[in-house]
Amino acid sequence: MYRFDYHRAGSVAQAAALLAERGEAVPLAGGMTLIPTLKHRLAAPSDLVDLGFIEGLSGIAIGSETVTIGAMTRHADVAASAELARVLPILPRLAGHIGDRQVRSRGTIGGSLANNDPAACYPAAALALGATIVTDRREIAADDYFQGLFATALEPGELIVAIRFPRVDAAAYAKFANPASRYAMVGVAVARGAGTIRVAVTGAGSGGVFRPDVLEAALAVDFSPEAALRARVDADDLMSDIHAQADYRAHLISVMASRAVADCLGGAA
Repeated sequence: MYRFDYHRAGSVAQAAALLAERGEAVPLAGGMTLIPTLKHRLAAPSDLVDLGFIEGLSGIAIGSETVTIGAMTRHADVAASAELARVLPILPRLAGHIGDRQVRSRGTIGGSLANNDPAACYPAAALALGATIVTDRREIAADDYFQGLFATALEPGELIVAIRFPRVDAAAYAKFANPASRYAMVGVAVARGAGTIRVAVTGAGSGGVFRPDVLEAALAVDFSPEAALRARVDADDLMSDIHAQADYRAHLISVMASRAVADCLGGAA
C-alpha cells in the first residue's frame, strides 16, 4: 500500500472541498473495492476523504411514489429493512445476496453505484427501475448515468448523496453468482410499472450494465417466464473470460430473466 493522507469529512461540502483542493484525492465510502485496490498497489491516491462520518448520508425514506436511499446506507441495512421489503422488495433481496456478511456490513449503495463494477448487482436494479442518482450538484437519470466499465456520468469530485427509486407494480432480480466472489456472472433485474417493462443485465455486457431490447420487447407482449426463455440475447457484445464464454452468458440472461419474471408474478412488489 502506498502512503496517503486520511481525512474524516464532517459534511458533504467539506468532502467536496477536500476533493477539489487535492487533485489526486478520492472519496472513501465502504471501501470494499478501494481498500483492496490500495493494498495491491493498483492505485496511489494522495488522499482519502472518508464519507462515513457525514450525518444525513444514510437511511431509507419511503414516499408514496418513490423510495430514497442515502448513499452511505450499507447493504446490510437495505437487506434488513422491513419497510423496503414491503414496498420495493427487489432491493432488500438483492442487497442480502451481495458478497458475504462482512462485505454487506461495510459496503454501501452509493459506493457500489459510483464504482460501477461490471459485475455488481445494484447497477442492474437502478437501471431497470429507472432510478435517479442524486449528487451534490445535480440529479442524473440512470439511463444517462452508466457509461461503460467502471465509468459513470460523475464528474471529478462529484459525490452521490442519495438514490431515488420509483415504486413500481412489480420488480425482481435473479443472479447467477460466481461461487467464489459472489459477484454476478449474470444478473438480471426486471421491473414492471405503469405500461412499461424495463430489464437490465449486469455481469455480462462488454460495456457494463445494459438494457436488452429483445427481452424488453418480448416481455412487453407476453410478461411470462416462458417469453423470457424464448428471447435470445445476441452474444456478440457479451464478455468471455475464465468464468464463462459469451454464448453461455447469453443463455444465462434468458434463464435469469425468466426467474425474475416468475418472481414478479409470484408476489406484489
